[in-house]
Amino acid sequence: MKKSLVKSGITLLAASTLCMAANAAEYTLRFAHHFPAVSSPHKQVFEAWAKEVEAASNGEIKVELYPSSTLAKPPAQYDAVVNGIADITATIQGYTANRFPLTQVVELPGVAKNATNGSCIVEHLYDEGLIASEYKDTRPLFLFTHGLGHIHTTDKEIHKPEDLAGLRIRRPSAVVASLLEGLGAQPVGMPAPESYQAVQSGVIDGVSLPWEGALVFRLNELTQKHTEVGGLYTLSFVVTMNKRSYNKLPDHLKKVIDEHSGLAWSEKSGAVFDELDKKGRAQAVEKGQSIYVVDGGINNPDWKPVLDKVTEDYLAALEAKKLPARKVYARAKELAESCAQ
Repeated sequence: MKKSLVKSGITLLAASTLCMAANAAEYTLRFAHHFPAVSSPHKQVFEAWAKEVEAASNGEIKVELYPSSTLAKPPAQYDAVVNGIADITATIQGYTANRFPLTQVVELPGVAKNATNGSCIVEHLYDEGLIASEYKDTRPLFLFTHGLGHIHTTDKEIHKPEDLAGLRIRRPSAVVASLLEGLGAQPVGMPAPESYQAVQSGVIDGVSLPWEGALVFRLNELTQKHTEVGGLYTLSFVVTMNKRSYNKLPDHLKKVIDEHSGLAWSEKSGAVFDELDKKGRAQAVEKGQSIYVVDGGINNPDWKPVLDKVTEDYLAALEAKKLPARKVYARAKELAESCAQ
């Protein structure tokens, strides 16, 4: 009897070991991004995506998340995927200047209505092939945008463009830099995670961010004055994968990645950012901070001439380089309406 029990125990141990080996991850994907690990984008978008991929692959794929720019700094995250330092990244196209000019058409004033709308627009532009050539060195999984960007300053209220004169305002991309320059501000380029320290130390006087960014990166602690110019801009993101990392997967795991790509995850991301915009604004209201809403938004006569010129200058500059900017812009405007339905 004793020998029988020992034999049974060995058999169970061997079976357990085989089962563990069968369920062990065969492919580990390193996923880098710049959002804090405690933030909703990390938890509700990237971590949620990772868990669904792992479950759908029956544990054959493991996704290791590297938040807070721990694997690569924000401006270097796209190249980190190109070069295989990371297998996947979620990054902002505008952090890599002049690399995604057609994609950044979605950033122009009046294109997107909110994050869900902007995400639908930019994903369709990619799926329809209008901007796909900009991503030939990686394999995009899904694209999305944050919500509408606003202006947040430490102590000066901004009602008209002239109120921005000489103010040093953080800008996320060259497109937004053009907007701020046209409005009379001095744009200062920096990734969102660096904004808090820059405001705190007085290096800048304020930031251009959506309410989501003011919440996630704690800018509501420092900026007391907020100006909403409805439709001012948005910002595009891409979740993309190293081609070699994708190609080495067997077909059934490629299918898992493919099934967790595209419009569904784009719109899911947009919905998370829209909800964060509500929370960020509510936080500023709760703190008793000043929020000035420009009447008519980008169509306000004080703001419209500058913003229209920025749009025209951007499109004309790309057309001069033989890029179909007006075609992309026109389609983006069409999609803004169909995506809103």
